[in-house]
Amino acid sequence: MARDTKLHYMGNRYMLRRSISYFSPYKLRVAIAIVAMLLYAPIAPALAWLTKYVTDQVLMARDMPALKLCIIGLAALIVLKGVFQFMQVYVMNATGILVLRDMRRDLFRKIIRLPMPFFAESEVGMLMSRIVNDVVAVRQCLPSVIMFVRQIFTLIGLIGTVIYLDAYLAFWSLVVMPVALYPIIWFGKKVRKYGRKMQSELSGVNVVLEESFSGIKVIKAFANELREDLRFKAENESLSKVIIRQIFYSEVSSRVMDFVSAAAGATVLWIGGSRVIQGDLTPGDLTAFLICLVQLYEPIKKINMSNNQIQQGLAGAERVFDILDSPEVRMEDDGDVEFDGAFDEMVFDDVRFTYPGCPVPALRGVSLTIRAGQRLAIVGPSGSGKTTLVNLIPRFYDPQEGSIRLNGLPLTDYRLASLRLKLGLVSQDTFLFNETVADNIAYARDSFDRTEVEEAARAAYAHEFILEMPEGYETMVGEGGVKISGGQKQRLTIARAIMKNPPLLILDEATSALDTESERVVQQALENLMQGRTSIVIAHRLSTILTADRIVVMEKGRVVDSGTHAELLASCPLYERLYQMQFEDAVQPAEPAPAAPTCPNP
Repeated sequence: MARDTKLHYMGNRYMLRRSISYFSPYKLRVAIAIVAMLLYAPIAPALAWLTKYVTDQVLMARDMPALKLCIIGLAALIVLKGVFQFMQVYVMNATGILVLRDMRRDLFRKIIRLPMPFFAESEVGMLMSRIVNDVVAVRQCLPSVIMFVRQIFTLIGLIGTVIYLDAYLAFWSLVVMPVALYPIIWFGKKVRKYGRKMQSELSGVNVVLEESFSGIKVIKAFANELREDLRFKAENESLSKVIIRQIFYSEVSSRVMDFVSAAAGATVLWIGGSRVIQGDLTPGDLTAFLICLVQLYEPIKKINMSNNQIQQGLAGAERVFDILDSPEVRMEDDGDVEFDGAFDEMVFDDVRFTYPGCPVPALRGVSLTIRAGQRLAIVGPSGSGKTTLVNLIPRFYDPQEGSIRLNGLPLTDYRLASLRLKLGLVSQDTFLFNETVADNIAYARDSFDRTEVEEAARAAYAHEFILEMPEGYETMVGEGGVKISGGQKQRLTIARAIMKNPPLLILDEATSALDTESERVVQQALENLMQGRTSIVIAHRLSTILTADRIVVMEKGRVVDSGTHAELLASCPLYERLYQMQFEDAVQPAEPAPAAPTCPNP
């Protein structure tokens, strides 16, 4: 997929700002989290001051009432620390889940509206990974940023405290801090790098899973479980290696922080302890200083951790916003004219089309007129462009040259939803959703009456077998309709088209995958469906289109002839050959199969 150059090179600032923009609808929640953060930050220095006061004043004076008050104060500070931390962490994580919901919605909303060429060039598993996995990384951005800022506030407060307590000790405790900052930057880049790789490798695993489970019948038919097992193993191992490397750099950065803080603590303990022994420093001052020092390097560790999470989030953001923001990933162009369903005439004028990445044109100057009420059949060898031609009608693809006009207006002028809702498409590749039989038949309706569903099923010769199902019209058909036969699925798709009641019907080899008995029943259902409608029928079996008003013969992306069955037998050698291959095999020798096209036409 092409990537927006400007988006790619705007870097962290753009990605971070874009990710945080998803939190703008939840300003109140974010404000609560920020207030909790600001109230939390001074508690750590306050605990250090309270410890110093108890050590130097209360204990030395043996003041029991003051000790009780200090214990109450200490408990209150710890409770407040827990409350403010809970408010910040819970509110931001809950807000992150809402952002995750919104981002997945926007991503799905855009992807589902992208044109067919995008899906032809994209892997389903990759798209699933963008929606399911990549956005999870993005939602961590703002909570991690707030955590990052909170630790900076805490760090500033603690630095000020240690300097105030003893500037000399503060110098020796802070002298190693630049050493602690370098790993944050260096390891952050590594985590970002491997975070990006992890998202990519995770997409690869999803692709293998989706293809394996969708093509399980083919895998088993070829006894290729071992090959697919090895294929998944390779992707899974590659993902595991990337994750392990990311964990390595994340953990090494944490251990470097531990080493730096331990070195600072040992230095302070040596120098400070020496000064206490010499009488230059009180035990309370040293205790308070050590408490501050321990807490001082804890924020640095958390800053490092937050930075790692931010970098992982930005790695996911790159992949998410490649789809959401890239001008090269555009949704389908929509028109302004509402199609009311009144079909008068459709004209193809010198239409030319080539699939992306394919050097061989699928259509080479097709000109054709379809009039209201006409039953038009399209025949030709495989790869002649029949399906490509009808796929231009609902604008699954748009021609690169020429024009298609409906009722005198270009197809591009019509609103896509109104155009597609008035078209009926029944193809050999039947697809049913994992819902009830009734829901599949009434898929074109937001609400429906059960009587209408049953009438459509009767017209499609599906009512009887539906009643024989365990739960009748409420039976779940399984993913893709796996629980029912091919002929039954085809009749349900015909019932779905009848329920849609379109003025223009497209039948794309709707019976080619069926046995003779199923074909006979489905053909009767199709006759019911075509009654009173303009129909375009693509068929390999010429027996199904002999009564068509007009038959168009295509070869290599061109219309070579058209007419009635009798006219074409007399005037079109290609049609005559196709007819003889199907009806006179007993007399005529079989023709050799046509050469496979360079790029297969869907």
